[in-house]
Amino acid sequence: MIAKVNGRASRLFNRWLQKRIPAGSQMRLNHRRIFILPSRAGLGLLLLLAIMLIGAINYQNSLVYAVAFLLGSLFWVSLHHTYRNLASLDLRATGSRPVFAQEQAPFTLTLQATRHEHQALTLSWPSTQAQRVDVPHKDETVVTLYHPTQHRGWFRPGRLRIETRFPLGWFVAWSWVDLNWQTLVYPTPIKMPLPASSRSGEGEGEQPHGEGVDDFQGLRNYQPGDSKRRLDWRAWSRGQGLHSKVFAEPLHNGLWLDLDTAPGDSLDERLGTLTGWVLQLEQAGQPYGLQLSGRRHEPGMGEVHRDACLKDIALYGLAE
Repeated sequence: MIAKVNGRASRLFNRWLQKRIPAGSQMRLNHRRIFILPSRAGLGLLLLLAIMLIGAINYQNSLVYAVAFLLGSLFWVSLHHTYRNLASLDLRATGSRPVFAQEQAPFTLTLQATRHEHQALTLSWPSTQAQRVDVPHKDETVVTLYHPTQHRGWFRPGRLRIETRFPLGWFVAWSWVDLNWQTLVYPTPIKMPLPASSRSGEGEGEQPHGEGVDDFQGLRNYQPGDSKRRLDWRAWSRGQGLHSKVFAEPLHNGLWLDLDTAPGDSLDERLGTLTGWVLQLEQAGQPYGLQLSGRRHEPGMGEVHRDACLKDIALYGLAE
């Protein structure tokens, strides 16, 4: 019963939070996105002030009155400074990269101070260690945060908590921001002997070609991951856009990988074996192709080919 109540309260809170602080790849913290409450030290100070005022009234002691009102004034000023330390801070998600399951996924965040500096900020997810950072005035600070991963597929770390207790620690101001982060998690690679060589059934007169270094085939539009050494800088300088040079070579020993030939006691183990095979063949410089649930990649090599194969393996049987 208690678990059901907690679960319903959590869903209602998340819905309210989504309306108050919508998800976005960049945002600025303002009064709607910042929460502030006294910390334990602040509550202790309030209790001390109450005791001091009672004593001052009882004994009509002017010095105790002065100290109590001075501390009360500092307490009130501290409230505004703590809030100000988060207000007008700009946050922007600037990237992530794929990792393998059980690894720490990196997420890059850019913090920008447009109005004033921000000091002693801590950034964390509920299951990670907090990272502390300062953001100088009119400057950008790039921070890389890490979140553990468990399973293959698309991973979203959820809302990030950004918090400050500056300057005196009597208040804690925080915000929960969702920067629409996501990264792809590949299956954990498993080392297994490579399968026996198999061909995909091309005609005898046909010889497949894959990415290579020998035979220039032409130009294609630039794709993320293309080597900078293969970019056509002359065409770019003439204002014709960014293109990559395409080379090819015959794939005499193209090895085809298939889920049916991958050993393993479970689906995840077999996918992990496929992942290990892709990495082994890529490292050895041997062309390989992949057939997986209707998705087919002709034999090839290179970062683009490797990443496309690993993506299909990671998302096999999952909704994209």
